[in-house]
Amino acid sequence: MRLKELIKKLKISLEDDFEVAGITCNSKEVRPNFVFVAVKGTKEDGHKFIKEAINNGARAVIVQSKDYRLKSRKRVPMIVVQNTRKVIAELASEFYGNPSRKLKVIGITGTNGKTTVSYLIEGILKEAGFNPAVIGTINYRFGDLVMAAKNTTPGPLELQSLLAKMLKKGVDYLVMEVSSHALDQERTRGIDFYAGIFTNLTHDHLDYHKTQDDYFQAKTKLFKGLKKKAMAIINHDDIYGRRIEALTSAQLITYGIENASDIMAYNINLNMTHTEFCLKAKEKELILITKLIGRYNVYNILAAIAFTLNEGISLEKIKIALEKFSFVPGRLERIDTKKGYFVFVDYAHTEDALKNVLITLRELARGRVIVVFGCGGERDKTKRPKMGKVVSELADYAIITSDNPRSEDPRQIISQIQKGMRNNNYSIVIDRRQAIKRSLALAKTGDIVLIAGKGHENYQVLKDTRLPFDDRKVVRECLKF
Repeated sequence: MRLKELIKKLKISLEDDFEVAGITCNSKEVRPNFVFVAVKGTKEDGHKFIKEAINNGARAVIVQSKDYRLKSRKRVPMIVVQNTRKVIAELASEFYGNPSRKLKVIGITGTNGKTTVSYLIEGILKEAGFNPAVIGTINYRFGDLVMAAKNTTPGPLELQSLLAKMLKKGVDYLVMEVSSHALDQERTRGIDFYAGIFTNLTHDHLDYHKTQDDYFQAKTKLFKGLKKKAMAIINHDDIYGRRIEALTSAQLITYGIENASDIMAYNINLNMTHTEFCLKAKEKELILITKLIGRYNVYNILAAIAFTLNEGISLEKIKIALEKFSFVPGRLERIDTKKGYFVFVDYAHTEDALKNVLITLRELARGRVIVVFGCGGERDKTKRPKMGKVVSELADYAIITSDNPRSEDPRQIISQIQKGMRNNNYSIVIDRRQAIKRSLALAKTGDIVLIAGKGHENYQVLKDTRLPFDDRKVVRECLKF
């Protein structure tokens, strides 16, 4: 693609023109005939690396202010725009041929449930004979290709490149988790969303967004940007969901348990191995049985049904897919013990997620509920005592340990968690492996052990080092002794 064609929507007149070999915001990735876009990030300002980009072969540079114009021996056009984040997303879409216009892209956002909903929709679409792709927290996958996820939602260049590759592989649907960070940073700008799904909104990410309202406003971007022909699938029981309903011009489809909605569940029966409920949708009713446990998973299932049913997939096909579905990696994933007690590994790392999981396990437990948990370093500190409070109130016993402390002192993180503990029903074991080992040693017949916070993650971040660590693997190793 020629430069003039690439930037034509910017309505900027240029004498220079050349065949663009690539676009990047990383000066080290620049190659001859690249366009370098200087983006101000949370840690580094790309404008500082313009000279390096030019030296590496950039033929055009896009900047956010005239103040960044650089005198260089090489004649390189400097294109000034108001917001380079928005521009790089738009250029990425243009460079890769606007692939989202040829795919049905479903964006899922909310504090909790995004990953589970994406897996459920993928399962139903496959059962109905479609070829879906998924981009999310656990991995990015389509066809036979599975890639590790660096971020829940990748940056715009990687995102558009993935979409283009998906088209070539015959993908028809892309089910995509959309984080609040991605929305705030315009990573999904240039994506033509076919549908948006809202799960819920609770306390999280205030290290980044600062206030709950800022966090909410970031989420609303997905729904404000939907076209009228698109679908907005909203949790009608969530107060923030009802606020979003008034903000979108898309076709509204609601789901819920408590408030009258288009897709509803009632007569919910929970046990340790499955959940059974009655589904009411489009004047039809049927009984559904799923291996997923917990009331919050009923909401996730309803969200998946709301989308797939409105895509014309029959309730019979949906029922078959849901009853086949077993688990999502690291989401209340049960580890077989053969010792008379139960062990679950879950990604719950927010106050609300922990509360939901613990309420579910509390209802099912014949014995005690023992929890191993911590909080991540360099993340929202305000949720630490709140998580401590939830655990101390809903668990019989807790072991506070390290999560991913990163550059923070684990002892300091734990002391902040302790401020929320209301009962003296806990101990501290900083080493996570030893904490898991101790929880299993304490467990007796009928007890439930919950290892919370890391779920599917197979690493632990200590300072600048990422060490191999998988809660599920550690549990299995400890159970051998």
